[in-house]
Amino acid sequence: MTEAQRDEVRVETIQKRVRAYFGGHLVADTVRPALVWENPYYPAYYIPVADMRAKLEPDGNTRVSARRGEGIGHDVVVDGATAAGAALRYPDSPSPELRDLVRLDWDAMDEWFEEDEPIYVHPRSPYTRVDILASSRHVRVELDGVTLADSRSPRILFETGLPARFYLPLTDIRMDLLRPSQTHTSCPYKGNADYWNVRIDDTEYPDLVWIYRTPTPESQKVAGLACFYNEKVDVYIDGELEERPRTPFGD
Repeated sequence: MTEAQRDEVRVETIQKRVRAYFGGHLVADTVRPALVWENPYYPAYYIPVADMRAKLEPDGNTRVSARRGEGIGHDVVVDGATAAGAALRYPDSPSPELRDLVRLDWDAMDEWFEEDEPIYVHPRSPYTRVDILASSRHVRVELDGVTLADSRSPRILFETGLPARFYLPLTDIRMDLLRPSQTHTSCPYKGNADYWNVRIDDTEYPDLVWIYRTPTPESQKVAGLACFYNEKVDVYIDGELEERPRTPFGD
């Protein structure tokens, strides 16, 4: 990758209809949203200023990005409701594609829709794929010499950019070693996850196991199955110890 490519902002205009709501009112409605990769993992939606249905009022704040330039903060005002500081514009961005776009803060909006379907957490990247395959491979999960799970009927989830994840039936897991966690996370590709801690003797390992009880339609194959962080436990596949992957989830 050249220095110029590293400095470029990746922007792609797509054909989905995207709407955002705040306080029950329509804030934006566009059929030409832009996906902007502000980080390597997933994009954000930027909306053409002409497709804003809410009023943007400068709030006096600025935010500087090395690649996007100076962002001018705005309040989003619609039918008497105000989302303070919920919008950014880059009218003088070094990237011409951004100059007529508005970045709406995802969490400041109440609802986002792609076409007529609600979306959560962040926009889904068109370059991320999730495949879930039934398998007969022998999966054994171990920690500190204690077997936590032993299964010959995993569902293996392959997600772009992440290690393969082995989802196992609860009947193949040492449920007596699991303690409910207060942690809950959401994924735009899979849905809402609940977590367990693992307790071995007097040591408790937080949030090692998760489950999607009611996943999104495209991830139904893992419904009710549990998965361990490969990064934090020892996983044996057909008797061979897998190397622990290095990901941000391993910290």
